[in-house]
Amino acid sequence: MSFFISDAVAEGAAAAGSDGGSSLMGLIPFVLLFVIFYFFLIRPQSKRVKEHKNMLTTLGKGDEVVTNGGILGKIITVGDEFVTVEIANNTQVKLQKQYIANLMPKGTIKSAE
Repeated sequence: MSFFISDAVAEGAAAAGSDGGSSLMGLIPFVLLFVIFYFFLIRPQSKRVKEHKNMLTTLGKGDEVVTNGGILGKIITVGDEFVTVEIANNTQVKLQKQYIANLMPKGTIKSAE
């Protein structure tokens, strides 16, 4: 029985020494997986972040917005980090700019009533 075991160990050592080219073949699935993640996850997310930043820089007084919480209102004042949004008559809320989800078309508040 021992002669089978020694042959198997010798074959394993010889095969490991001549396997230099297949190490690159082992990296191809990881590279392919990264490329897929880049095009389906990373790139679209960075594009959305860039569009959101551009939307926040163009905010102005009188714009109608929706917050991340779903509150619809009209911007009263715009600061560097915060905006004041009127959500009802004589009801104003101060929000961080980053929590504004969407800029709505003019007249959205009138049509939502």
